[in-house]
This record gives sequence, C-alpha cells and structure tokens, in this order.
Amino acid sequence: MRSRLVDVTATLHITEISTDDFLALARTGSEPVPIEQGPAWDAYDAAVEGRSHWRRLRIDAGDDAVAVISLSAYEGRGFRYLWARHGPVWLTEQTASRERAVRGALVAYLRREAPWATFVRLHAKEEASDLHELLQTVTYDHTIVLDLTPDEHKILASFSKRGRYKVRRTLKDTDMTVTEESDTTPEKFEELYAIYRETAERDGFGIFPASVYLEMLDALGEHVRLWVARRHDTGKNGDLVPGRAVSWVLSTVYDNAGCDTYAAGNTEARDTNAAVRLKWEIITALKAEGVTQYDLMGVGSDRAPTLMGVREFKQQFGEVSFVDPAWDVALKPLRYRMLHWALKAKRALRR
Repeated sequence: MRSRLVDVTATLHITEISTDDFLALARTGSEPVPIEQGPAWDAYDAAVEGRSHWRRLRIDAGDDAVAVISLSAYEGRGFRYLWARHGPVWLTEQTASRERAVRGALVAYLRREAPWATFVRLHAKEEASDLHELLQTVTYDHTIVLDLTPDEHKILASFSKRGRYKVRRTLKDTDMTVTEESDTTPEKFEELYAIYRETAERDGFGIFPASVYLEMLDALGEHVRLWVARRHDTGKNGDLVPGRAVSWVLSTVYDNAGCDTYAAGNTEARDTNAAVRLKWEIITALKAEGVTQYDLMGVGSDRAPTLMGVREFKQQFGEVSFVDPAWDVALKPLRYRMLHWALKAKRALRR
C-alpha cells in the first residue's frame, strides 16, 4: 500500500470516519498502528483533565485514501489546540509534496470545523516553512526499534558487545528480580514515584503528578504494562527478604508493537544495571506473547539534545533510526505568535 502512487495534485478532501473504518485503513500500511492513533487511547484522553478525543479523519485524493489521522483536543493555559500523536498514518508513499498537500487540506478543514483551535500538532518527516518547533514539551527524531521476531539468541547477539555482557551478568544476579506490577495501587506506586522524582532531578526533566501515570494504567487496561526491578536482601534463615524497587518501566502494547513510555531508576539501579535487566525481561516476555517489535522511544539528537543522556544507554540494544518528529502548524498565525512570545518571555523570567 505504501508504494502505491497517488496523485496529490488532485484536490484533497477530508471526511470524518468511524473507528472501524479508521482501523481498517490504518492497518493496510506496513507499520503497526501507533497506540496514540488507535481507539485504545481515547479512554486515556478522557481520563486526563483538559483532554478529549476529537475526530478520526480520512484524507483522499480522488478515490484514493492518502492518509488517516486521529486528533485529540487539548486545553492549555488560555488556549486550545489539537494533537495527532504519531499521526498522520500514511497509506501511500510519504513524500515532502504529499506532506505539504495533506497539511494544507487539514489546515483548511480545521479552520472550518475547529475554529477554537490555535494550532494543530502533528508529525512530519520533512522540514517546511509552515512547521514550527513545539511551544511546549519535547519531541524526538531518532529512536531505536528492536525486531522481536528472531529467537532470543539472535536478539541478544544483535546487542552491542557491552550490552550482551551486561545482560548475561545481570541474569546471574540472584538478588534481582523483575515482575509485572500493572495492578499497583496508589499507595504502592508512591515507592516508584519517589524513584521517578530522583531520576527527574538527576537528569533535569519535568514529570507529571503521580495521578497521570495511574490514570494511564487504569485507562489503557491490557494495553499498558508496569515492570519493576527489585533488589532483595537475604534473611537470617537464607530466605530472600521482599525487595525494594530500584527501577521501573511503563510500556504500552498495541497492534503487536511495544513501546517504552516512561522509565525511572535510582542510584542503586545504575550501580547494578537494573535498567538493562528490565529491558531484557520486557523484551523476552513480550516476544513470548507474540509482540513483534519494541520501540525504546527516543534518543538524543540535534533536535532533541535533552535526550542525549539516554542515547548511549539505548544504543547497547540496537541501531538508531529516524522517526518523524512532532511539529506545530498554526491555525491562527497571529494568536500562535503571541503564545510563542509569551512562553519565551516566561522562560526568560525563570532563568
């Protein structure tokens, strides 16, 4: 489907479609449907204050579908916008001219159908004059996607020499275990959230309140997993004392594809390579369930310098590849420029 030729010089038209029709089209592509574009994400949007799913759209050139896109409505401080996380989903070859044509049609549609939106945030491969750096949040244009279809020995062999060594070494560490704790409670999650605060302070990034991660676990149900690495002490009688959490990963699974979403590790985790053990246990567990790929979700680059700290760690598991980053497209250019100036001034005052 992605190699099929579509005449984008024809007038593009956009129509709202049902969830079933969206999935039927999206799954004709060669890549898994991103969870954020699928209906599973709707419940999470509904659970987070200031967010809700808006519409699923089909973009056609004549009788041919060019792309589909799922958009969620977001409310910021004094402004509203639309976000197509990891969208559009392309149904034909993605080129710079097709991207421009689709954005042009989408902007015209949204100005008519969503006059309240200041901008739309979406993903694009090629830079262009209508694409702006994000007002807020971090995007990335490089990641590492692991192929889980080979057997475990071949997957391990694909890691770097250092990565293979660390996996084998941590597997011999009998004081460490990895368990799935997706049914955690708010009280139990406090231990994990403390680790996340430590990670954020050490690496210099912001985090949401604990309720956001708990809402994700509740709303996404079977599509989200919480994995925890724990260290155990040996009691006087030789039994293992219930372990303390040192590292954890919240990952999503959708359309036979897994993805790191949030991860944290304390100082003890760094000293014991708990994050390496976690990755291996997640990979092998999901592979056994039929998951075919696992995305480590972003590494540092010129576009995402704040992620440089995790680039070296993640490269132990595979090769870096390009992924479409997110951009802002102004629907109300003057209003968008005013927001840009206001946020820039706010950051300057903080500094």
